[in-house]
Amino acid sequence: MIEKMKMVHIVTTASGKEEMLQGLRDLGLLHIAEKQNADRNISEQFQTLSRTANALKEYADPKAKEKAEILSDEEFAEMYRGVQEALEKKAALTQAIGAANTELDRISAWGDFSPEEVKELKDEGFDFHFYRLGSKEYQEAVNDENIRLLRLASVDKMDTVAVLGTLPPNIPATEFMLPEKSISELKEQIETSKKEIEACDEKLRAASVYDESFNDQMLKVRNDMNYSAASATAQGDEDFVWLSGYIPEADLQPFKEMAEEKGCAWAVEDVADDDEKIPTKVHYNKVSGLIKPVFDILGILPGYREQDVSLWFFLFFTLFFAMIIGDGGYGVLILLGTIALTVKQKKVTNVTFLLYVLSIATIIWGAVTGTWFGMESVMNIPFFKGMVIPSIATYPEYFGLTASVSQNAIMKFSFSIGAIQMALGSILSVKKKIPEKDLSWVADIGWTIAIIAMYMLSLNLVIHEDINLKPVFALIGVAFALVVLFGGMSPDKSFGDGLKSGLGGAFTQFLNTISCFGNVMSYIRLFAVGMAGVAISQSFNGIAAGMHGPMMIVGVVVVLIGHALNIVMCFLSVVVHGVRLNVLEFSGQVGLEWTGIPYEPFKKM
Repeated sequence: MIEKMKMVHIVTTASGKEEMLQGLRDLGLLHIAEKQNADRNISEQFQTLSRTANALKEYADPKAKEKAEILSDEEFAEMYRGVQEALEKKAALTQAIGAANTELDRISAWGDFSPEEVKELKDEGFDFHFYRLGSKEYQEAVNDENIRLLRLASVDKMDTVAVLGTLPPNIPATEFMLPEKSISELKEQIETSKKEIEACDEKLRAASVYDESFNDQMLKVRNDMNYSAASATAQGDEDFVWLSGYIPEADLQPFKEMAEEKGCAWAVEDVADDDEKIPTKVHYNKVSGLIKPVFDILGILPGYREQDVSLWFFLFFTLFFAMIIGDGGYGVLILLGTIALTVKQKKVTNVTFLLYVLSIATIIWGAVTGTWFGMESVMNIPFFKGMVIPSIATYPEYFGLTASVSQNAIMKFSFSIGAIQMALGSILSVKKKIPEKDLSWVADIGWTIAIIAMYMLSLNLVIHEDINLKPVFALIGVAFALVVLFGGMSPDKSFGDGLKSGLGGAFTQFLNTISCFGNVMSYIRLFAVGMAGVAISQSFNGIAAGMHGPMMIVGVVVVLIGHALNIVMCFLSVVVHGVRLNVLEFSGQVGLEWTGIPYEPFKKM
C-alpha cells in the first residue's frame, strides 16, 4: 500500500532555526521539498574520505578476520593525516621514479659520467657542448678550422663529439642536454625512493584495518551534508525561518508534538493535484515485502498516484523464476546456498527469505516436470517419477505421451499465465479509476476482453486448439470499440471531449490492439527459455557421458562447468525475461510507469 502524504510547513524564529532543524532531524519524518545542495566543503570532505577509504582497500589483508576498534574523532584525525601524507608522498615518489627512469633511458647510451665535473669545466671557461651527428656532418665539422672539438665514443651508432662552444647552424646535429644527475646517482635515487615507498606501504597497511572507522566518519559527514542541505533549503528573513516538506499522514501526530515542543508554528494541507514531486512510501506486508530487494536492485518504485502491485509482482515473479530456472536440481543448489548464507549472517533477511521461496518454487516446478540436472535417468526412480504431472513432463515418453503433447501443454500454461496476469492488470486499473470517476475504466474493460480474445487466438494459431474464431473476432471488435470510445476519457474532460480524444487516437488504439496479441504471445518465453535451459543441461551431460576411463575426470569437469554456466545464464534470463513480463507487460496494463520518488526523510543515518 502506498501511504498517503501531507504537505507540512513549519515556521520558527530566526534564532530558533538550529533547534527546529535538530528537532526535525531527530524526528526523522520530514521529506524536504526541493532540497538544496549541501555546503561544498562538506561534500568535498566526504569525497576525500571515500577516495582514501577505497585506496586503503588495496592494502588490506584479505585473510584478516578481526576488525580494529572504531577510533575516536581525535584518534581518527591523527591516523587520517598520516594516511594522507603517506598517499601523497608515495604518489610523489612514484612520479619521481618514473622521471628518473625516463632520464636513465635518455642518458644510458652516453655512459656513467659526472655532470658536476662538466659544469665545473664550464665555470672555468670551457663551455663544452655535446652532439651526435652523421658521418658527412662530422667531416664538415672536422674540416672547419673555426670548430674545436673532441671525438667521443659513438652513441647509437652515430659520431659523437664534444665541441668547445656550439656548432654552426649549417651543420645539422642533435645536441645532448646534460642531465642533473649521473646514472649512478639516478639509480641510487630510484632505490632510495623504492625503500621510502615501502615505508609508506607499511604505514598504509597498518591503517587499512580501520575500515570501520572510515565508515563511521563517512556516516558522520553524510549526516553533516544532510543537515547542511536542510539548512540551505530553509527560507527566511530577519525575523522568521520556514521549511516545507512531506510527511505520511499516519505520522502527523509526532510532527505536531515536536513542533509544539520546539515552539514552532506549523500548517498541514493536502498535496496539490498537480504536484509531481510527492515522494512514495510503500507499506509492505510480510509477503509483499519479500519483493523489495528486487525493486531495490532494479531501482524501480511506483509513483505516488500509481498502484502498489508488489504482492502480485512477487507472486508472478516467483512463478516466472521457477519456470525459467526450470530445474529442481538447480533449485536444491540455490536452497543449499541460501542455507549457507543464513548460517554465515546468523539471521534471515528479506533477501534470504526471498531466496528460500524462489528455490523451493524451483524445486516444486522441477519435481512436477521431472527435471533434475537435465538427467533423463532420474525418471527410472519411482520417487521422482511419482511427483511428475505427465501432461507437462520433460520426458513425456515415460508416461505414454508424445513430446508435442507435453510442449503444447506447457505453452498453453504459459499463455494462460500471461492472459491471467494481463487481465488482472486491467482489472486493477478499473479498480483504481472507478473511485476517481474516470470513465476510461470502460476502456480497461475493453482491454480485458481483448486479452481474453487474443489468448484464444494464440491457442488456435500456436498449439492448434479447435476454437471457433468468429466469436473471437467479434470480441476483438467489441474490445476495440470500447477502447476507442472510452480510451480518451478522464475526470477533467467532459464526455464529449473524451469521446473526441478517443476517436482521434483510433489508429493508435488499433495498433495497440494488435500489440496486445504480441504481449500475450510474449509469455511463450517462459516455455522457450525453460526448455533451452534443459537442452543445455542435456548437452553437457551427453558430452560427459561419452567419456570413459581416465577421461571421466574431464567429464566431471565438463559437467560442473557446464551446469555452472547454465545456472548463470538462467539467472540472466530471469532478469531479462521474468522481470520484463512484470515491469512492462503487466505494469503496462495496470497503467504503472514506475515514476516514484523515494521517500527520504531528513534524519540521522
